[in-house]
Amino acid sequence: MLTFTIRRLLLAIPTLLFISLVIFLLLEASPGDPLADVPLTVPPEVRERMREALGLGSPWYVRYVLWLKQFFWVEPLYWFDQAFGTQFSAGMQRIISFQSRSPVFDIIAQRVPQTLTVVGFSYLVGILIAIPIGILSAYRQYSWFDQIGTFVSMIGFSMPTFFTGVVLIIIFGVKLQWFPSVYDTTLVVRDWDSFLAQVRQMIMPVTVLALYNAAQISRFMRASMLDNLRQDYVRTARAKGLSERTVVLKHVLRNSLIPVITVIALGLPTVFGGAIITEQVFKVNGLGQLLITAIHGNDIPMVLTLTFMFAILIVLFTLIADILYGILDPRIRYD
Repeated sequence: MLTFTIRRLLLAIPTLLFISLVIFLLLEASPGDPLADVPLTVPPEVRERMREALGLGSPWYVRYVLWLKQFFWVEPLYWFDQAFGTQFSAGMQRIISFQSRSPVFDIIAQRVPQTLTVVGFSYLVGILIAIPIGILSAYRQYSWFDQIGTFVSMIGFSMPTFFTGVVLIIIFGVKLQWFPSVYDTTLVVRDWDSFLAQVRQMIMPVTVLALYNAAQISRFMRASMLDNLRQDYVRTARAKGLSERTVVLKHVLRNSLIPVITVIALGLPTVFGGAIITEQVFKVNGLGQLLITAIHGNDIPMVLTLTFMFAILIVLFTLIADILYGILDPRIRYD
């Protein structure tokens, strides 16, 4: 397993470099000008100096190599200095946003807590709901529980999150006024009252995303459980006199989780990427909203950094899923 992990990590390096180059070239070829919002009254020579200050006067390959250096060398050194009080990154240029003229990673660090609070918690709730529903639906196939679970899952998976989000806002935010319809990103939890306020404003966005995630994962869990319940090893385990609880929860569940892990692992990067549409509906000031704003403003450093971070997370969690395969099923060996 160790050899496989090292080999996959080494293979990920050229893969990620190629992905970063593709993203950079696509952004380079996209229409738009980062200085489009500059008033027309600004003299051309001043506009040109602004372009030079943003680094737009250099060839694309020079800017790409500079961005790689900043992402893999300057930024890690800066955060190392912040953690241990050293000065290794002193005088080095960090990745700067075209829109805010602030370091990109500082802006991302400000948005991550909001995204992880809402989207991360909703993903966890969705998993905790989906796996038991998938197990019971498969074990009691065609029962009333299975029918209801299938019906709810189809609704949750087929309805877009912006529709369910608006419906919840109209019913519980406007009509009943139980929960706030706009997420307050400035709220700081200091006491019990502020904690309850935070919980109240999280209920609707977490419900929307948890329903969508649970609908998808529960369908995979049910299908995988049904496939394993018909296998010969299940009949053998029952013939040996093992209890039904042991057969289902120890033998069937362990093998059924293998394909479901892929769905869960590949969905985890979306937690860090944020639910773009849901964040827009509930005005959550997270990474998804940050990405949309950067795209509209032609903020190439911000868009490039965010999308590349998402690519890293996808590669990383795919590797984690492969490692978990070997843990759940001893027959799987990579070495």
